[in-house]
Amino acid sequence: MRTEEVLAAIATGLWRWDNAAGTVTLDAEAARLLGLPAEPGSYQEAAVRSRFHPVDWNEIYGVVNLAVTEGTLAEARLRIVDERGRVLRTVRSRSKPFLPADRDAESYVLLGTLQEVAEPQPGSTDAAHTPITGDWRRSREAFLLDAGRALAEARSTTEVLRVAGSLSMPGFSPDGLAVFGSAGERLTIIGHHGHSSEDEEPFTDMPLETDYPAAEVVRTGRAIYLPSPEEYRRRYPATWPLARRFKRQSWAFLPLVSSGRTMGAWMAGFRHPVAFSPDERAVLSTVARMLAQALARAGVAETERELSLGLQRSMMPTLGPQIPGMTVAARYVPTGGGLQVGGDWYDMIPLPNGRIALVIGDVQGHDVRAAGLMGQLRIALRAYASEGHRPDAVLSRASRFLSGLTDAYESVEGDEEPATPRFATCLYAEVDPEAGTLDIARAGHPDPVVVSTDGTAVIRQTAGGLPLGIETDSDYPTTRVVLEPGETIMLCTDGLIETGGHDMATGWDRLRPVLEEPVEDLEQLADALVQAVHGPTSHYTTGPLADRREDDIAVLVLRRETTSARETPPRRSVLTIAQAEPERISVGRQLVRELLHDWSDPEQVDSAVLMVSEMATNVLVHTDGDALMVAEISGEQGERRLRVEVADASDELPHRRRPGEMASSGRGLVLMEMLADAWGVDPRGEGKSIWFELYEADEPGELAEAAAS
Repeated sequence: MRTEEVLAAIATGLWRWDNAAGTVTLDAEAARLLGLPAEPGSYQEAAVRSRFHPVDWNEIYGVVNLAVTEGTLAEARLRIVDERGRVLRTVRSRSKPFLPADRDAESYVLLGTLQEVAEPQPGSTDAAHTPITGDWRRSREAFLLDAGRALAEARSTTEVLRVAGSLSMPGFSPDGLAVFGSAGERLTIIGHHGHSSEDEEPFTDMPLETDYPAAEVVRTGRAIYLPSPEEYRRRYPATWPLARRFKRQSWAFLPLVSSGRTMGAWMAGFRHPVAFSPDERAVLSTVARMLAQALARAGVAETERELSLGLQRSMMPTLGPQIPGMTVAARYVPTGGGLQVGGDWYDMIPLPNGRIALVIGDVQGHDVRAAGLMGQLRIALRAYASEGHRPDAVLSRASRFLSGLTDAYESVEGDEEPATPRFATCLYAEVDPEAGTLDIARAGHPDPVVVSTDGTAVIRQTAGGLPLGIETDSDYPTTRVVLEPGETIMLCTDGLIETGGHDMATGWDRLRPVLEEPVEDLEQLADALVQAVHGPTSHYTTGPLADRREDDIAVLVLRRETTSARETPPRRSVLTIAQAEPERISVGRQLVRELLHDWSDPEQVDSAVLMVSEMATNVLVHTDGDALMVAEISGEQGERRLRVEVADASDELPHRRRPGEMASSGRGLVLMEMLADAWGVDPRGEGKSIWFELYEADEPGELAEAAAS
């Protein structure tokens, strides 16, 4: 008898399915089983497809694709329906895909058999109305959804392995797994679950030529299923002793493929026998694909984190040696995201003249380019400072340097996407520890804050220029700030002030109570400033790296140490008003008002502001030089004295005038006589000083009563 006759006698038909041509060739028995005329023939794929239940067609399509990928048999149970969709019978298909040499992987030929079966699929109550694999398919799909979600959320290789080890596959959960990688021509262990650390030693440096399933999978990219110990021993006798001691019954080794490249192998071991049916193989293959993608993502993330940490370690702001007679502390908190570095920085630079330079700055942006520009700019500033340039010259050179860098970025990136020029704000202060002075040059950066010994925090307005990189030639005037013993100056970037939806005004209102809180340890003050914005930090100089930040934060605090204890230290501020900058008279008025923020009589505060404005204006109008204003408050609360001096280089003494009713000037000395408790003019070696004093009373009305008497 011919083969076809033998198969027909046992109700088994033959089919040949040419995927590329879209045709299916059937013998007489196969045609009968499919509800077609019982005679050999060739049909279009659509005609044969219409005979399968739609749900089962999707199932067999996935099974066939898996068999093509793995080079294994495709097995499935399928329901045959008539033209009206009624189920006629259930058949079992067993077929083998072949790839002709002249075709690609998607143009296969499927050769196999069809055989009628009477029993329903386990788990089904009614073969005529319920999908053959309904219950198992639903549990499998639910499992794959949960597994995909869990693996997608894993952020590191360790987490991916933990998730993979906790997966409970429907009906056949492995009790141990291992993930293999390759380095050169060697097999390596990426991680494992269900094994001890000693178990991995024989596999850690195995040549890929070894007769071991994982090595073969990495070499060929094809899955290997070993349903029994006998099968394992028969196919891999050399390495069977390594697997025998784990006392498992079945093994699956699947390739981990990402972006078309086999990156490793996944081993799932089972304590119970597993037949590795097509459905079970489909689940394992799907998990392997998800596992490969999760490991690839985790590898990229870990590489980025390592790059970030290396970049951070190399660019982390640092403090240099201790400053004699002064204490310094700093904090740096980068914004969130991938890289833990940003555009903010601070620095402390020893200068050739024995002084110290303090630098704080902020490059626009929070990305890798901002961090790179920050590193280059920081090095340039160090180089210019080490050459001995004054603060204004250092910032001028740095501005030209940054402008050249942004031009270079534009020319390099212009072919693909034009780069936006970047700028940076910066404050550079040259510190003289012996005199307690800071010569400050500022490029678009927030002004420093001076905290007096009695705890009063005042924004010390300083002259400034454009941010670095805006213009190639910019001027940066220098302002001298004098720190008295016990006083503190704070330098910060705008992230400390404006985070949380605040602007410069409301952000300063939030920070001022923190600065005015008495703190002996400067490190505690630096911590308190960051905590006021972002919550707890550490006592280390750079603090911890936060996961989510609105903006980078850099803060630098410097305190001049006290030489001896004072019962009532004075509150003092100094300001230079240049001839070319009459607008700084308003700065002087604001400075005096802030010094008197807790003065008991508001009318005296207004009087002091008015007299300061008159004194400074007279210097600019009637002399050719600058005005130097010194304001000092001394004494106990309620009995304090305000003394304000405005000095200039002119020898001409002011004289009292009698202004007419319509005169616009000549009332300065008259106001001094009316408003001040005491005033005068003191000649000096070069120039003169005009001054006034106000005396505080516990109650505002006391001075008026004293004046009336």
